[in-house]
Order: sequence, then structure tokens, then C-alpha cells
Amino acid sequence: MAEVIKTADEFQTKVLEAKTPVLVDFFATWCGPCRMVAPVIDEIATEKAGQVAVYKVDIDQSPDLAFKYQVSSVPTLIVFENGQIKNERLGAQPKQNIRAML
Repeated sequence: MAEVIKTADEFQTKVLEAKTPVLVDFFATWCGPCRMVAPVIDEIATEKAGQVAVYKVDIDQSPDLAFKYQVSSVPTLIVFENGQIKNERLGAQPKQNIRAML
């Protein structure tokens, strides 16, 4: 299951300083498409454990992170590698599209 990151310090440590690729799901609790994609994100977190880290960021709880990464709609999925954005998709995506991002 994907862990929710709550602070910029956590994001720095867990995402930007990670040794493996990281998938971040920027979401909101009120967002229908976010709720649809949430089980898929959790499946990928389980399937790719040890190869890819998977985290979630609630844009309402962490608006500073949403602003920094220019998240204007949710869900927004961003893959980070070596602290840099490698891939990004907006909106709910099917599992195969999310896996292809990695």
C-alpha cells in the first residue's frame, strides 16, 4: 500500500533522495477519479516493492508540494528518478499506462 507523504521534509527524503525510481500520486480525498485509481496505485506498490517506491500526496494537506510541482488537476502521477521528474501523466490512468511510466 502506498504511504501518504505529509511534509516537504518527508518528500525530500523519501522521493528526491531515493535510490530507486519513485511514483508519486498527487490526489485529493474528494476526487472521484483519484478514488478509482487508488487501488491500482496500491497494487503497483505491492508488485514493484523493492524496485520502485510508491507514495501519495494529498494536495489539500500539502498544498506547497502541489504548487511546487504545478499540480493543477488530480490525480497527477509523477515518476521521479535521481530527484528529477522522469515522467508525468494527468488524470486517472489504466494500470498498463502507469506501469509504462516506470
